[in-house]
Amino acid sequence: MLNESWPADLGPVICVVGARPNFMKMAPILRAFSAHHPALPTLLVHTGQHYDRDMNDRLFVDLRLPHPDINLEVGSATHAVQTAEVMRRFEPVVDAQRPSCVLVVGDVNSTLACTLVSAKKEVPVVHVEAGLRSYDRAMPEEINRVLTDQIADRLYTTERSAQANLAREGIAEERVCFVGNVMIDSLLSNREFAHSPTKTLQMAGVDPAVLDDPRGYGVVTLHRPSNVDRAEQLAPLLSVLREVSEQLPLVFALHPRTRANIDRFGLGELLASPRIILLPPQGYLEMLGLLAGAKLVLSDSGGLQEETTALGVPCLTIRENTERPITVEQGTNTLVGCDPQAIRKGVAEILSGTGKTGRVPELWDGRAAERIAADLSQWLLARHARRGS
Repeated sequence: MLNESWPADLGPVICVVGARPNFMKMAPILRAFSAHHPALPTLLVHTGQHYDRDMNDRLFVDLRLPHPDINLEVGSATHAVQTAEVMRRFEPVVDAQRPSCVLVVGDVNSTLACTLVSAKKEVPVVHVEAGLRSYDRAMPEEINRVLTDQIADRLYTTERSAQANLAREGIAEERVCFVGNVMIDSLLSNREFAHSPTKTLQMAGVDPAVLDDPRGYGVVTLHRPSNVDRAEQLAPLLSVLREVSEQLPLVFALHPRTRANIDRFGLGELLASPRIILLPPQGYLEMLGLLAGAKLVLSDSGGLQEETTALGVPCLTIRENTERPITVEQGTNTLVGCDPQAIRKGVAEILSGTGKTGRVPELWDGRAAERIAADLSQWLLARHARRGS
């Protein structure tokens, strides 16, 4: 360590969150920054890219995350409008705070927007969860990832393959640091507080006896536009879920986008089964308990691929590709695309005991945020010393 205390003329680390997955990544980072010696001063900015007051309040409590110092209250819009509005509202924050760096996580629009503002203001950008690639440019998140990594000054990766992705894109090795996965930090630190599936169903007004099946139960989430925005794509997926529910009950946490499209396309009858439990979006501790107790998970979520791998729960990912290949190569994840037959086959293998078991990847040990705090503190202090000399 270069100094025993944080220099008075070195500004705070602005930490940006924009959507629910960002909260899970940021909570352990903020705790690690506070516990580090010297502590890294921080300012938490919520762009309000996705905002549900009740859900946000629950997440802050569940994750022991401090409430934001600043909320930009951007709200929903098209990708272009939302990105532009985050930039417009974030720029005065950077001007007023004069941060030592801006730390962004993940791949949402807020991540790229705040990165662009910081670069134009000549403020260093730190990207947590860098180097993940699906190689599908039709995904807006992929564009956000690639551009953020090109601009970022310090890049923290969750898996070693990310380093190779960044090298192929011309990013110097000295800008990159492999630290592990902060999502798993959150999972491991909160697992003891997870709500039981019984409690979650009771709170939702559902008789938990529906889960009393010798084969266990499955958890379902679907939210990606490619899966839920067209009736011809959504209907076959709901039909195969109905089939799967005949083998074991399914708990389906319905994203607002998915629920709205089911209603719009008149597909509700496909889910009209006592073996399919429809729930609203769940809090972090409720979802963690559901996942930990599940026999299998069917989802198109990136985060759930990681969480199920850490929990040792088989996951069938309803996508043609993944930016988290380590969950397939080493973990419990299997890509099944949107093919009903592949979904049926995957479920059959899991229920017969012949599905993959997987293992927890390297450095997914609950200490990624500590490694980020140690490296970033050293990097910022060294940079500050060079600029002052």
